Amino acid sequence: MNMFISTLLDGEIASDFATRVLPVLRYVLFAIIIAAAIVMIITTLMQSTDNNNGMDAFTGAKQESYYAQNKGASRDSILKRITIAMAVIIFVCVLTFFITELIAGIK
Repeated sequence: MNMFISTLLDGEIASDFATRVLPVLRYVLFAIIIAAAIVMIITTLMQSTDNNNGMDAFTGAKQESYYAQNKGASRDSILKRITIAMAVIIFVCVLTFFITELIAGIK
C-alpha cells in the first residue's frame, strides 16, 4: 500500500498518462474535428437559401401552407439540426484538445 501511495506522490502515473494517453487522445480529437467540419460544410451548403431578407413581416407575404406548418420535419430543418450538432461537437472537441495540451505542458 505504501508503494502505491508513494508512486502517486512521485507523479509517475500522471507522467505516464501525459506521455502515452494524451498524444493518442489529441490525434483522435483532431480526426473528430476534421470529420465534423467536413459534415458541417456539406450540410450548410445543402441548405436552401431564404431570399426574402425578413421582408415578410412588412409586406404580409407570409403564407400559412401545410409546408410552413410542418417545417420541423422538413429537409431544411434536419440539415439545420445536423449543422448545430456538428458545431457543438467541434466546440467540445477543440476545448478538450486545448485542455489536453495544457495538461501535457504542465507535467
